[in-house]
Amino acid sequence: MTTTSSAHSPSGPPPQDSPRPISRAARTAFAANAAIAWLGVVLTVILSGLGAYTEVTVEPGLYGGHPAGVAGALPRLADTASYFTIWSNVVVAVTMTLLARQPLRATPLLRVLRLDSILMITITAIVYAVLLAPVTEVVGWSLLTDPILHQVTPIVTVLVWLVFGPRGWITGRTVLAAMVIPIAWIVWVMVRGSITSTYPYGFVNVAEYGVGPVAGTLAGILAFGLLVMAIYWGVDAALRRWLGQRAGATQISRAARPSSWR
Repeated sequence: MTTTSSAHSPSGPPPQDSPRPISRAARTAFAANAAIAWLGVVLTVILSGLGAYTEVTVEPGLYGGHPAGVAGALPRLADTASYFTIWSNVVVAVTMTLLARQPLRATPLLRVLRLDSILMITITAIVYAVLLAPVTEVVGWSLLTDPILHQVTPIVTVLVWLVFGPRGWITGRTVLAAMVIPIAWIVWVMVRGSITSTYPYGFVNVAEYGVGPVAGTLAGILAFGLLVMAIYWGVDAALRRWLGQRAGATQISRAARPSSWR
């Protein structure tokens, strides 16, 4: 005679990845977040493919300098697809689109993507503000797309996570798994750069600074990424405790009301 685990019995808790409903407010917030991220990505890809961005002078070894018009469309799009900014915004767009589904299925992959979405978009905003914005000339259509990609989407994404979560999705396993996409980006950029001798950002310009210094910079950014995830993990745990205490206080308050109030 076999026995059935309580996790799969009608009276036991549902598996963590079982479908569960989400509130209309959360679904609306997720959908709006996705729409903003998709807007930034799609606009950037279209404008890049059309060659609509104003050409600016860049240091040797960085992306740019492609022929105008159709002749330079593929190289421009390849460059666009190699920016960490685009990777992070695509991760946000895909993740928020999946989260907006009803009902929500909390699969391990979605948990990792959720953490990657806040991690990568946070790194994008901070690196842009600290390292890139001071030396970047923003003109033409970049005046529209740069704020969406580097400021609006990051702020909205973090705020939506703080308010709507989902909570309790960050674990040691998801932290490790969330490093896969950033590392994959590094590998892609380095391999492509070894072929084209061009790179997306000055701080990864191997042609200018050499392998050692660039590797040190990237290692520092990855370490900073681990710190960011640790902070988000702590914030998530604190919010879970606060929400649990608030729910408990509400139940006690309702139980203490006179029967005529119920």
